[in-house]
Amino acid sequence: MKRFVFLSVVLSSALKGLASLQSNKTELTPEKLEAVITQEGLKRNLFELDSIGQQNNGNRAYGTTGYAASSDYVLSQVKDSKNDDGFFTTWTQTFNHTYEETRNISVTGPDGEDVPVLSLMYNNATPLPGGVTGELAALPVDDVRGSGCFEDQWTSVNVTGKLALVKRGTCAISDKLKLAKTRGALGVILFHNTNSTPNAATLGAENIGLNAPVGLISLQIGESWRSRISANETLTATLLVDSIFEPRSTWNVFVETAEGDENNVIMLGAHLDSVQAGPGINDDGSGVTAQIEIIKALRGFRGIKNKIRFAFWGAEEAGLVGSLFYTSSLTSSEADKIRFYYNYDMIGSIEPVYGIYAGDNPGDKVGAQLLLDYLVAKGKPAYFGSFGTGSDYVGFLELGIPSSGIHTGGGVPADPCYHLVCDTYDNINWGALEVNTKAAARAAAVLALDVSNVPPRNVTSVNPASGRMVRELFQEALWEGVKVEAASAHTCALETKRVV
Repeated sequence: MKRFVFLSVVLSSALKGLASLQSNKTELTPEKLEAVITQEGLKRNLFELDSIGQQNNGNRAYGTTGYAASSDYVLSQVKDSKNDDGFFTTWTQTFNHTYEETRNISVTGPDGEDVPVLSLMYNNATPLPGGVTGELAALPVDDVRGSGCFEDQWTSVNVTGKLALVKRGTCAISDKLKLAKTRGALGVILFHNTNSTPNAATLGAENIGLNAPVGLISLQIGESWRSRISANETLTATLLVDSIFEPRSTWNVFVETAEGDENNVIMLGAHLDSVQAGPGINDDGSGVTAQIEIIKALRGFRGIKNKIRFAFWGAEEAGLVGSLFYTSSLTSSEADKIRFYYNYDMIGSIEPVYGIYAGDNPGDKVGAQLLLDYLVAKGKPAYFGSFGTGSDYVGFLELGIPSSGIHTGGGVPADPCYHLVCDTYDNINWGALEVNTKAAARAAAVLALDVSNVPPRNVTSVNPASGRMVRELFQEALWEGVKVEAASAHTCALETKRVV
């Protein structure tokens, strides 16, 4: 009896404490949640993420100490140690993936010069320590179909025992490298397709052993070598790639409101990892800081009708691995409960566009309209654009879950530091980041209060075996479609403007 009385007193005290905490909160409204978001908070998180990157070999890539530190930072911000009122639940979802690191890469040009070169993720190694040396064989340039993308484009040039000189663009880079390998090339010197600084991309873990080794050089140097070859010069170069592959454990991080209907979940997602080339502050620290600040802001409110779940995805830069692992693990019932998914990947580009994802699923437009209306009201030239294949919405689209999000552009001119070492704290348009975060907060609040206008998951317009297909995308690594955007950055998404 004494034990029962004691437990009753403890429970009563806890409930009174929770009631007291709830009484200090105000009813959630979109306007009130938006008003809590500050540029100062957004800046503080990105300063810390940039510092984490600089202190961990210059990046926050999955499978590294930089990623682990980034995960710790997110959890430290969303957990309220001083006032643990149970407002949020946090958890991680662990998975394994093949980690690749290029320890050394070099290109020695025809005149013995050391050529600036960039590696690509999952680059195959050359023999060590000398690499491969061979004559440069220039493939014809085809900017319409893509240079070196198709078998017939290789028939006019003998690349056997040589280094193929190929222009980047249009198709997945791995398509070019596979053809080079089957044709007997020692490797590929890939030259960039614009005058901007070449940026990193992933070749996909599924292509390990299938590709020729590659080094990415500038457009200027590549065109110069092509001109000399066209003038009947014989040019020889050396490519060295020292890369390692090993399985490493990584994880997604989730934060979810305790309040709200578990059968109606609003999800927001941003990837937590960077590329190995830099700390990834716009890509995608911008989405990460937005979610952190929305989470913090929600602590001051009650009356959340539908649960809000925040995902911080792991290994996005390696091929959307974390989000595909998550979506491949969902049962039909679990997928049905996710009423809308918002993806925030690069929302603070220096010269921003204001692209709002909206696809063919009738439900997409409901959530997308909330973002577009807010941004237009703030004087931004927001527009509806199509989804690509290069960010974490892919698995949700495959499952027919209504989805949208904001993307402010990658590559020149929107973000010249895309996938580069200069994607740091100084690579952010703070005004764009603030207004986009407010738009995201407002949209989340609207749907957290009412999803009656959102159609249920579309299970008829997608392949009935979509759940199985997503699992195959992860388990069997059938990612050819997913990788299309990796070859041309995020720019293939949101290219098509639609009339509002």
